[in-house]
Amino acid sequence: MLLSKADTFVVEKVSTIVVDVFSPLMSVISEPAAAINNAVDRVHELANIREQNVLLRRENERLLVWKTKAEKLSAQNKSLQTLLNFKPDASLKSITARVIANSGGAFIRSVVVNTGKSKGVRKGQAAVVGAGLVGRVASSGYQSARVLLITDINSRVPVLVGQERDRAILRGDNTFMPHLRFLPANASVELGDNVVTSGHGGVFPPGLKIGEIIKDSEGGFRVMPKVIFERLEFLRLIDFLPKRLENHTPYDRSSELKANSQ
Repeated sequence: MLLSKADTFVVEKVSTIVVDVFSPLMSVISEPAAAINNAVDRVHELANIREQNVLLRRENERLLVWKTKAEKLSAQNKSLQTLLNFKPDASLKSITARVIANSGGAFIRSVVVNTGKSKGVRKGQAAVVGAGLVGRVASSGYQSARVLLITDINSRVPVLVGQERDRAILRGDNTFMPHLRFLPANASVELGDNVVTSGHGGVFPPGLKIGEIIKDSEGGFRVMPKVIFERLEFLRLIDFLPKRLENHTPYDRSSELKANSQ
């Protein structure tokens, strides 16, 4: 049966009244649902943020690894560049070795390199870097060798000091600044004078840079090495064999004594 216009008006009026009456209740009921929907959306958002953080953290870790590798390669490159700055005499044979350990202790200052007799390393070879003299090979195994630093208490290096080329002995004492000993009484030594190897004794080639003259608290002369021993990475081991006099007959003083007695 079709509703008349009057009936339709009544229904709409009643419907409106019902909605008005129950709208506050419907609003209260709908709020938890909206809150739940918002909470669900928030959870999804937090999950996405957490996932992005994990990805960013992993990427950051990878970048840190590459940064560490790059810094290590850069340091090694600088060390090698410094080593290349040292240009030994063309007649001298040299071997490049990498420092793999520091065997320094309370009574010894030395480093271990990854090259030994198999590559021609032998006891007594001078060890240098671009900055200057490091020390000498104290012992050599088949695949490794130990280098005694010039700062070691057992180290003795014949040297020349300053422009006057005064002879002296550089003696290690397990500090970073070895002593200068046996200077001539009339030696003209000034602070800042350069100290180089003299070559006497046949252990070290002549002219290797060592450091500069300083004074200690007691007024004695010491040498500030140019080499930074804590940062040694690569060394060049020099196979130095001093030239020997050939066809040289030793002087026999007995004949002179006989002549004087007659």
